[in-house]
Amino acid sequence: MARLHEKYKTEIVPTLQKEHSYKNIQQVPKITKIVVNVGAGEAVQNVKCLDSITEYIADITSQKPIQRKAKKSIAGFKLREGHPIGVMVTLRRDRMYDFLDRLITIALPRVRDFKGISPKAFDGRGNYSLGIKEQLVFPEVSYDKIDKIRGMNITIVTTANTDEEARSLLSAMGLPFRK
Repeated sequence: MARLHEKYKTEIVPTLQKEHSYKNIQQVPKITKIVVNVGAGEAVQNVKCLDSITEYIADITSQKPIQRKAKKSIAGFKLREGHPIGVMVTLRRDRMYDFLDRLITIALPRVRDFKGISPKAFDGRGNYSLGIKEQLVFPEVSYDKIDKIRGMNITIVTTANTDEEARSLLSAMGLPFRK
């Protein structure tokens, strides 16, 4: 079992149950999935760039990502419907907890001039999204293997009903929110 999942079961659930006065243990919010998404606009001219993105996302998440295709044609961007423009991976269970643990303990502290993540990036339903500007903050990515610095979007989906419940869950997990 993942280290963060063990911490969730033994420490975080009882703490949140007291803090929010939940009557049932099933009411305590939990993380259901983490979605990692990388959009590559240059894939319109160079489809091969998606291969390198797929490779480093697979290294970071320990799971093979799927290619995302354009839903509509946009003439201004020379984009056609069905053309691949990005990759994404959905993490669940132990891989999700392992990825979140590495994100909190290794990747976020390696971000240049890091002062914490924004507490305002909740969507109103208890889900949190953050963007990382470069993939080099993950130790699995070698500087020599990448062709271009790219960012990624990470969405943490929870079962929390409000943003405050989700914020207390993610803070207890160890996400460093700005004051």
